[in-house]
Amino acid sequence: MLADLRTPGVRFPAYNHCPLFRQQSGVDLSRVLNDGAVSTPQRPPVLEEWYRRQLHRAEFDISSSGVQPYSFAELRRIAGIEQEDLDRVVMDDSTSQGPQELRQAIADRYAGGRADHVMVTHGSSEAIALTLATVLEPGDRVVLPDSVYHSLGHFVRERGCAVRTLPLGPLSQGAFPESVLDEVITPGTRAVVANFPHNPTGRTLSGAGYDSFVRRVAEVGALLVWDAATAEITHGTEVLPNPAHSYPRTIAYGTFSKVFGLPGLRFGWCVAAPELIEATFALRDRTTLFLSPLVERIALHAMRAAPRLIGPRAQQARRNLALVDAWVARHPDSVAWQRPQGGVCGLLRLPGVEDTEAFCRELLDRHGTLLVPGTAFDLPDGVRLGFGGAERELSEGLARLSDFLRTRESRR
Repeated sequence: MLADLRTPGVRFPAYNHCPLFRQQSGVDLSRVLNDGAVSTPQRPPVLEEWYRRQLHRAEFDISSSGVQPYSFAELRRIAGIEQEDLDRVVMDDSTSQGPQELRQAIADRYAGGRADHVMVTHGSSEAIALTLATVLEPGDRVVLPDSVYHSLGHFVRERGCAVRTLPLGPLSQGAFPESVLDEVITPGTRAVVANFPHNPTGRTLSGAGYDSFVRRVAEVGALLVWDAATAEITHGTEVLPNPAHSYPRTIAYGTFSKVFGLPGLRFGWCVAAPELIEATFALRDRTTLFLSPLVERIALHAMRAAPRLIGPRAQQARRNLALVDAWVARHPDSVAWQRPQGGVCGLLRLPGVEDTEAFCRELLDRHGTLLVPGTAFDLPDGVRLGFGGAERELSEGLARLSDFLRTRESRR
């Protein structure tokens, strides 16, 4: 979609963790600013704490940002995993970057065939932790969306970076106004973090908006940190390409937890320059070392079966989204909904509800139905509604949510 965006004349002096991804800005960033999407590093993320305390109580979960998970029997059937293949796995150590065969399968789908640009990880969360801890330094200026998945925000702040906020409000018809991009993504910016389709709103970029966004990042020579967890499920928009294909200063993340329907496998990856991947080994050698060879073998089969795993779940999500659209239309006075353009969740706004956490707790207590309060994403006026699960669960969960809304209305 884009021509090579390698910034002319940009040099990468050999200092700090990774020479390719460090560049001298000449800007004094000693004063750390935190001006958006703030969470406290010493406390568990609101999202994970919410699920830890509430998920086991739910009869109907309509909160998830992932598709309906597959059983292992379903995975074996779809991906053609034979018992003999699993029996041949030797439970030995693996390698830091992941086996060549697996990295090649990922690269063929997501990295233009360049297996040396791929590292496999324990979910994309580990990829985020390893790469951001490696490339960022205290005082680095980093652009974060005003609502962002907690791992992406946490490690930026944990490193003591100066945060500049990119507001999602001005995003219109798939594009940010150039004036907004110019104001927020300025010369001296170290990194720009992006998540499209966005979790939890489902907002995303159009082709032209994508070009404009990546072009601005390239103009200032910043590192582009690209979270593509739900990129392959869209609703009336095109699937955005991995910007690493056109802009070398990109770190892109992927995971089995969202569109593959395999969150329990805890498998993810990053696509980045080989120099950066190698630079993460100093941290990885002291923490997780590598993945289980059994997980890697299953992941190889799943990656090769990606279209057969993602396709049915994407169709299911689109049918479910139509159910949500119809449900929203029946509650015009109680909810507000901006239809998601990608992924399998959206932000359901609740006009008149001052405390969405209390709202969600009462819904769960009275009707056994789980939503995630928007406070988990610094969006306190709404709740995350997921539509990637089983149709029956979604339909019943929405029916119970309707009952709850009617009860609340009658109490006013």
